[in-house]
Amino acid sequence: MKKVADILPGLLSDSSKVLKRSEIRELLKFTRQPGVISFAGGLPYPGLFPVDELKDITNTVLEREGPQALQYGPTEGDERLIEFIVNWMREDEKAEIDKENIMIVSGSQQALDLIGRIFIDPGDPIIVGLPSYVGALQAFNSYRANFIGVPVDKEGMNSDRVEEILKEYSKKEKNIKFIYVVPDFQNPAGVTMTLERREKLLDLCYEFETIIVEDSPYRELRFEGQSAPMIGAMDKRGYAFTLHTFSKIFSPGPRIGWIIANKAIMDKIIMAKQAADLCTSPFSQAVVYEFCRRGLLEPHIKKIVNAYRKKRDIMLQALEDYMPKDAGIDWTHPQGGLFLWITLPEHLDAEELFPRAVDKKVAYVMGSAFHFDGSGKNTLRLNFSYPSEEQIDEGIKRLADLFREVM
Repeated sequence: MKKVADILPGLLSDSSKVLKRSEIRELLKFTRQPGVISFAGGLPYPGLFPVDELKDITNTVLEREGPQALQYGPTEGDERLIEFIVNWMREDEKAEIDKENIMIVSGSQQALDLIGRIFIDPGDPIIVGLPSYVGALQAFNSYRANFIGVPVDKEGMNSDRVEEILKEYSKKEKNIKFIYVVPDFQNPAGVTMTLERREKLLDLCYEFETIIVEDSPYRELRFEGQSAPMIGAMDKRGYAFTLHTFSKIFSPGPRIGWIIANKAIMDKIIMAKQAADLCTSPFSQAVVYEFCRRGLLEPHIKKIVNAYRKKRDIMLQALEDYMPKDAGIDWTHPQGGLFLWITLPEHLDAEELFPRAVDKKVAYVMGSAFHFDGSGKNTLRLNFSYPSEEQIDEGIKRLADLFREVM
């Protein structure tokens, strides 16, 4: 008698056959070994979660609007939270938006999936960075996108290369569906796109009639320097979709993000979300709104920024102190966010070195996980938000010992 595993291959959809487990999620299993210092996850530091404030806020929400908060809600989201976001984005980002431009989503990861669902047919070309956020690659791969990679350097995605690709495809009379970019403190490289490249990217979208998916989960976590305008705020024609989240500036548990999009496409996004989950948790939205209504968000962001700036500085100093000199090892200097990117000499493979790193009780994410084509083998991502200050110093020392050995 056949078991379900025997008949499953003939039942699965073609789309399901291209699904892959997150390499980062799989790597996190190794970090649970005793004594391992992990730079692998992209996790906020839990000691900064506003637990005490949320105890009172949760009680307030339940007492004030318990039955409503525990019921289904509108797909678009809690109108009070949307209004707060509109006013916040208008003031801080000079974004010309109103309530019809915003929908609350179950984390910005859901927004990536919804965008893939409504824009990508199998084989459709989209432009992504080399490297790119692995969660976006997963989401778009599930709709069988045709990835076209553009190098990301210390000034962000190379807009000149984007122009070359768009010209190539225009000759084929085939449009690139969209360009996916993380302009501020990019995950994984930690770099920020220059104003010149942002402007050029937007102009190219106008010229070649494609759109930009601007993923912006880290923008508020700036430690130094001046912010360039968001692409979405610069856009006056509705070509840019911007994704945001409370996961990095509040906490990831409530799973609250939002998408800003042109009204012309928002109806399609709403229908896609209705098919996905009907609505984002009304209770979580009510809690986040109350946190914002009390004026707690901005002080909380400042607290996070101060803590992460210090951790970033400790990691940069440890790299300077411990890494082998004149060995061809380079790293980025992120002005904010959660991540730092290391480039090793080309003959070294971070994936091959990973088991040896775990033996030394330190973990990272190999850079090839962020390259859809498997390139970037001599690169790796380090997270500085989650480990303690002491762990950062000791972990970098262990990594430096490993690199010194293999060189």
